[in-house]
Amino acid sequence: MSNKFIGTDFDDFLAEEGLLAEAEAVAIKRVLAFQIAQIMNEQSLTKSAMAERMNTSRAALDRLLDPGNESVTLHTLERAASVLGKRLQIELV
Repeated sequence: MSNKFIGTDFDDFLAEEGLLAEAEAVAIKRVLAFQIAQIMNEQSLTKSAMAERMNTSRAALDRLLDPGNESVTLHTLERAASVLGKRLQIELV
């Protein structure tokens, strides 16, 4: 039996299956959620305090920090970055 995926990388497999863009989007969201949580921890910023500074609810912040929740907006990410003293940078490559 010949396996057409032997010798290719995982990205090639995902692309051929039509799943690459979705997998990349999920990975990016997970990394952003992790980074925001890590910076909050470094700054000793509680979820309640972060939500208050963002002028949002604790539930909305929980959605932002949930790596599995894909409904976060760029506006929300920008507000979170600003509160943390960071800048959100997005680029097309």
